[in-house]
Amino acid sequence: MQNIRVVLVNTSHTGNIGSAARAMKTMGLSELYLVDPIKAPDGQASALAAGATDILANCTIVETLEQAVTGCGLVVGTSARSRTLSWPMLDPRECGEKLVAEADSYPVALVFGRENNGLSNEELQQCHFHVCIPANPEYSSLNLAAAVQTLCYEVRMAHLNRDKLPQVETDYPLSEDLERFYAHLEQTLSKTNFIVANHPGMVMAKLRRLFNRARPEAQELNILRGMLSSVDKLTDRNNQA
Repeated sequence: MQNIRVVLVNTSHTGNIGSAARAMKTMGLSELYLVDPIKAPDGQASALAAGATDILANCTIVETLEQAVTGCGLVVGTSARSRTLSWPMLDPRECGEKLVAEADSYPVALVFGRENNGLSNEELQQCHFHVCIPANPEYSSLNLAAAVQTLCYEVRMAHLNRDKLPQVETDYPLSEDLERFYAHLEQTLSKTNFIVANHPGMVMAKLRRLFNRARPEAQELNILRGMLSSVDKLTDRNNQA
């Protein structure tokens, strides 16, 4: 459970941070990451955290989501909105089981967005999967702490039944390795004029979705990086000729 991070992005109200910490502790989770909060945890956060002030005291505050998920081999982002570009989806039960099953191999992260508009498309593209809580479609508004409580409960239940979960033996790349691959891919495709430099449009988003859906293993990602490097050498040689 210590390998499971709960990440809150750009939280507006410190009371919500405290309530989220309380929700985490009741389910046995302790690793709280705050990405660019409007305010750091304060007295209101401590009051609503009740007996979970230790989680607030030990939380990690970073500037970007990329920093919060560094070292993670699995990142799941919460999304309540219909997106133009669909992403691999999990339901809450699948989310809890996947996080627990893979947490034995590396840190994993469960990411929650802003109270008013959730995660941006760019932030959601840094996630391997999205999870949506199937609330009442006529009134699906969940506050942040309620969403954290719901998904942390599923993590707890998966943890209690972990002996029944399939063993994960695949060596997946970490989040930062994937980001380096995507940067390399965009650079190479710009060199070949497949995409216009500085204006990748939807191409890179769709390629991210493709590779996230395929979820290449670490060795496969190395092969892809090698392929890109071979194209880079040929392109550079042609440009020098």
